Amino acid sequence: MSDTDEVVLLDDEGRAIGTAPKSSVHGTDTALHLAFSCHVLNEDGKVLVTRRALSKTTWPGVWSNSFCGHPRPAEPVLSAVHRRAEFELGITLTDIELALPLFRYRAVDTSGIVEYEVCPVYTARTTDEPVLNPLEVVDAMWVDPVDLGTSLAATPWAFSPWLVLQAEQLHLFDSGRPALQRRQAS
Repeated sequence: MSDTDEVVLLDDEGRAIGTAPKSSVHGTDTALHLAFSCHVLNEDGKVLVTRRALSKTTWPGVWSNSFCGHPRPAEPVLSAVHRRAEFELGITLTDIELALPLFRYRAVDTSGIVEYEVCPVYTARTTDEPVLNPLEVVDAMWVDPVDLGTSLAATPWAFSPWLVLQAEQLHLFDSGRPALQRRQAS
């Protein structure tokens, strides 16, 4: 998505009320808008975490979920998920499931930039190895979901706030058999 792309603006109930340039919705006075997050697992049950590019407007250099994005106006969210997986990571996805349909958050980074999104959360699988787009991702690694949960609990400041909140709400990375693996096994 380029800065000339548009995102979908939402009212407090999550209904589309218009569009705005992407560049205008990540500032100190951010309007509520539509986004999505995706957690990708490989054949070994490891989850892909990525480190955001240092050039990102929000949370540069922070470790996060596999990838995030914004659907374009009139673009189905699942189409946007596939588009961003290919653009950011060079991967194709299978077994996409909606894990948290009404996830919503507002977070402010250290520079004062605000993220304010209704952000459905998906899980998916891939057999591909990521090919990172350096404009989006500076590093990536496959990790054990339980180890990720331990890291999230011990050092939440090292991760994007939406990853921390998603993990808490979904119990994605709890000990035992993580919910992320349970979801993918069923």
